[in-house]
Amino acid sequence: MLNVNGKTIETDEEGYLLNPDDWDEDVAEALAEKEGIELTDVHWGLIYYFRDFYEDHMRHPSMREFLLTLGRRHGKRYRDTDAYRDFLYKLFPDGPVQMVCKLAGLPKPVQDVEA
Repeated sequence: MLNVNGKTIETDEEGYLLNPDDWDEDVAEALAEKEGIELTDVHWGLIYYFRDFYEDHMRHPSMREFLLTLGRRHGKRYRDTDAYRDFLYKLFPDGPVQMVCKLAGLPKPVQDVEA
């Protein structure tokens, strides 16, 4: 459970929102703070990418899709998927897909998303 701007936001035991409609940027900030993450423009770009992807496909992207699509947006140094994966794990050490889903207010991934 989170308290954001005087409103109680229900989460599951892992911190995923029970009601995705409760999400806004303040909720994302509170979730990030709870996880010990300071959100930067790069984090926000990834959060909004996941929200858009989910809206378009009704699922979150797999790690493979994440690497193939976003690596191109962050410059030539990340055209190598291994380098981009390392970059993502520096941003989200506990798992990029799971953490971005949580911060974006999306359902918890249920499949092996880091393969």
